Amino acid sequence: MQHKSLILALCLAGVAAVLPSAAGAQVMIDTAKVTCADYLAMSPKQARIFSAWMSGYFNQKLGYAWVDLGAYARNIANMKQWCTSYPTETVMTGLKWATAKQNQ
Repeated sequence: MQHKSLILALCLAGVAAVLPSAAGAQVMIDTAKVTCADYLAMSPKQARIFSAWMSGYFNQKLGYAWVDLGAYARNIANMKQWCTSYPTETVMTGLKWATAKQNQ
């Protein structure tokens, strides 16, 4: 149960970091439409936040209730490398492919 609380806290922290502090503006991102080119063009801070959110989303889908920081860093590096080869593909497509391959 502590692992789920940690994951929830990390996700909430990521969401809080994305929310603009000035003027109460809201930002919505359709993660299904973010292309690799969009991802690679993000600022380092935006890429860290987006990567953390996507990692949490896919880890939850796979039933993982823990965070492996070494695997997280490798996964981000692999995703960026894949994205350089497929800039018009969506990040979601790459992650679905990677997780399907992992489950085989």
